[in-house]
Amino acid sequence: MSAALGLKAKPIAAEPAEDDSDISALINRLTAEVNQIAVDKTKAIQQITNQMKMLALNALIESSRAGAQGAGFAVVAQEVRGVGQQVETIARELETQLTKRTGDLVASIDRMSQRSRGERMVDLSLNAVELIDRNLYERTCDVRWWATDSAVVDCAASPAPAAVTYASQRLGVILGAYTVYLDLWLCDLDGNVIANGRADRFRVVGQNIAHTKWFREARTLRSGDDYVAGDVENQSLLGNAQVATYCASVRAGGQADGTPIGVLAIHFDWEPQARAIVQGVRVGDSDKARVLLVDSNFRVIAASDGQGILSERISLSLNGQRSGFYHDRSGMMIAFHATPGYETYRGLGWYGVIICGA
Repeated sequence: MSAALGLKAKPIAAEPAEDDSDISALINRLTAEVNQIAVDKTKAIQQITNQMKMLALNALIESSRAGAQGAGFAVVAQEVRGVGQQVETIARELETQLTKRTGDLVASIDRMSQRSRGERMVDLSLNAVELIDRNLYERTCDVRWWATDSAVVDCAASPAPAAVTYASQRLGVILGAYTVYLDLWLCDLDGNVIANGRADRFRVVGQNIAHTKWFREARTLRSGDDYVAGDVENQSLLGNAQVATYCASVRAGGQADGTPIGVLAIHFDWEPQARAIVQGVRVGDSDKARVLLVDSNFRVIAASDGQGILSERISLSLNGQRSGFYHDRSGMMIAFHATPGYETYRGLGWYGVIICGA
């Protein structure tokens, strides 16, 4: 486990994504220019043919005045008039066909641009949830490793005052190196907190947390190799901070197959770490995008705009897919990707989501 090396784990910054909006805009502009040139030129041709028709009409009038001597000239005038009408017809057909073709081209480019944009947003959604998965995988490594620390094991086995003091000091040293945590709690099997790393800041020793879902699940872990990943929540004992709690069982002798003697709970400081990830996703300003992480119930657990965290639920039309994009009734583009998990961390059914302005 990488956390066993004692390295400080940090959120991974999102890689920049290539933006094709400038290329699409250039193609659309050039197509529009071609269309405008075609319209302008056909109008110029129509003006010329109108002049030809006027000249032909004037010639016919003059030939009629000339009588028999102007008869030959009248034939030429009629021919000129006929040619003008043919040129006018061709010009109108050319304008109609060019306008239709360039219109079809613009529509096709727009569809391609939207598809490209959607696929890019799906990739960025995956990037966001994959980054958090990798980060939280480190948390599962941390809790399983620290649950075998001799100070933690000794304190869980016999929580005498000296053992409690030493375990608290040891947990404090860990917190000094791993700043992504708010606190580390050592609990007995009845759910009583017997030691924590920041006793001067969080007076939780003596508190009972047996009612929490993550503790109940930790009590049933089969071995020291297993762990519990809790949902993101506001923890009242930690100043109502947003935390993701990870648990492992403390076992006799620090052995994976030893008898359970306690539970170690580590509280990941969720809000600043998750914010760094969603705000680091490289969407363009023109996308007017809101980057989200949502849990399996579509509850917002991180948002690039900082809004609705742990209170807002969004509506996702998955249609049985783990990833994809679509436009809602308001024209907003919704891109999403389900958690892929990482290594032994299977994920909790979360999604990366990006909502783009129309």
